[in-house]
Amino acid sequence: MKILTCVAKITALEKHKETVLSELTKIVIPTQKEQGCINYDLHIDNENDTVFIFHENWESEQDLDAHLKSSHIKECFKVIGEMLVSVEISKLTKVSL
Repeated sequence: MKILTCVAKITALEKHKETVLSELTKIVIPTQKEQGCINYDLHIDNENDTVFIFHENWESEQDLDAHLKSSHIKECFKVIGEMLVSVEISKLTKVSL
């Protein structure tokens, strides 16, 4: 089975970083319970506390797509959408050696 790794980098406006962190924290546990979620971990950049990184592993692209359409993700981004500088998503596949 090829695992799909996703790294999502979310940069908040300085004045909204606490609210963004609070809202992002709320989606971790519901996401970890989703079908196909292997891990879903939230990190804060040690050098820039407005940058939040999700490191995720999914069983399939379809599972990730369903996650992105989930109600908790939609609600979160409805709240924080205007509080963000950027959102970057990278989908990765581990190189087999």
